[in-house]
This record gives sequence, structure tokens and C-alpha cells, in this order.
Amino acid sequence: MLFRQLFDEATWTYSYLLAESEGGKALLIDPVREKVPQYQQLVSELELQLVYAIDTHVHADHITALGKLRELYQCETTFGDQAPVQCASRRVKDGEIIALGHLQLKAIYTPGHTDDSYCFLLTSEKPQMLFTGDTLLIRGTGRTDFQQGDARQQYDSLFNKLLKLPADTLVYPGHDYKGMTVSTIGEEKRFNPRLQVNSAEEYCRIMDNLNLPNPKLMDVAVPANLGCGL
Repeated sequence: MLFRQLFDEATWTYSYLLAESEGGKALLIDPVREKVPQYQQLVSELELQLVYAIDTHVHADHITALGKLRELYQCETTFGDQAPVQCASRRVKDGEIIALGHLQLKAIYTPGHTDDSYCFLLTSEKPQMLFTGDTLLIRGTGRTDFQQGDARQQYDSLFNKLLKLPADTLVYPGHDYKGMTVSTIGEEKRFNPRLQVNSAEEYCRIMDNLNLPNPKLMDVAVPANLGCGL
């Protein structure tokens, strides 16, 4: 398998390029519009055919590259079924598989950060690789105070879905602000401070009292991303 973790310094966003191999079909998860030249370079150098561009949810902190990538490569712009967008060329439901040759990417509906949040689990690799968007971060979790976020829903998504995966499942988040690039489900269960709770009520108290400022690009990013960044 070919795998690249890519970083946007301006918004602390990770994007992920997956392909069977050089010269094969590929997909991008959570691509950033300003990084399109970097994606083009990689696709060209590695002779890839980009067939899917996937957003884990409608982002509020950066502008997606989905629309631009569809213009360039005619790839399918892919969202979870609940995303309030008109520009999706494919919508996936909870449990649906996105196939890329022998690679199998399973969609997992994980509302909480937003009401359209999905994670994607690469089940065909050992250990499995989980692309968590903003649902589960390294030593943190995504905020739940806008875009129909709901801390109780996020608790359910975390404790009844993601944390039930095997402990060695690799966790690749949508963002990191401290330079961490990858974790595991086992690590996060042991060391993530927001997961050291005994009930949904305790988790909700933590999330309801974060008092974070809105993302700087929120007023621009959300409307743009409803149109795939175009």
C-alpha cells in the first residue's frame, strides 16, 4: 500500500493520500484547497489515478479541495450521507465500504463534533488504520459547540464505536496542534484526558465548559465547503 500523511501548516490540518501502489487508483481524505499543487505533484510523480476525494465532515477551519480536485481529476467528491451539501457526487452510509482495489475503507457514522461527522477505517491493513477527522484527536476530541454538535452523541460515537476497535488500531486525526502524527486506540483509551470519564454526563460537562473561540475561518469556510470549496 502507498500511504502519505500531509500537513497544512496554516490550519494544522492533516490530509491523507492512500493508494494500492504507485501507478494505481488513489483517494484523498480531508484535502485542503491551498495544498492542491502539492497533491498534483504527488499524483503526477507517483502516476496515480485519483478516484475519490473524501471529507470527514463539513469543515469550519479550512476550505476543502474537493471541488478543485473534481475539476482536475473528475474524481468523486464523497461525503457521509448526513452532510448538508449539494455538491457530493457520492454519499456513503454507516458501514458502507469504499473499495480501492484490494483496499477496503469502511465508513463509520460518528456524530458529535458535527451532525455529519464520519470516520473511515481501513480494514484491509493490519493493524487497521482509522482516519478520525475531528471526532477523536490525539489526547483530545473535537469540540461540540457548533454545526449541530452534540457532546452526548460524541460520547456515544467514541465509547460505543471507536473505542471498541482493537487496541492496536492506528489513529490518524484530522488535526494536531502539538506535532503528534499518529496514535492508537489503546493509547487514547489510557492517556486521552477527555476519555477518562465514567459517564456521558461527565463527558458532557467537560465539553460544555471548554469556552473555545470560534475558528478564524469559520464564517468563510463553512459556506464555501457546502459547495465543495468552490
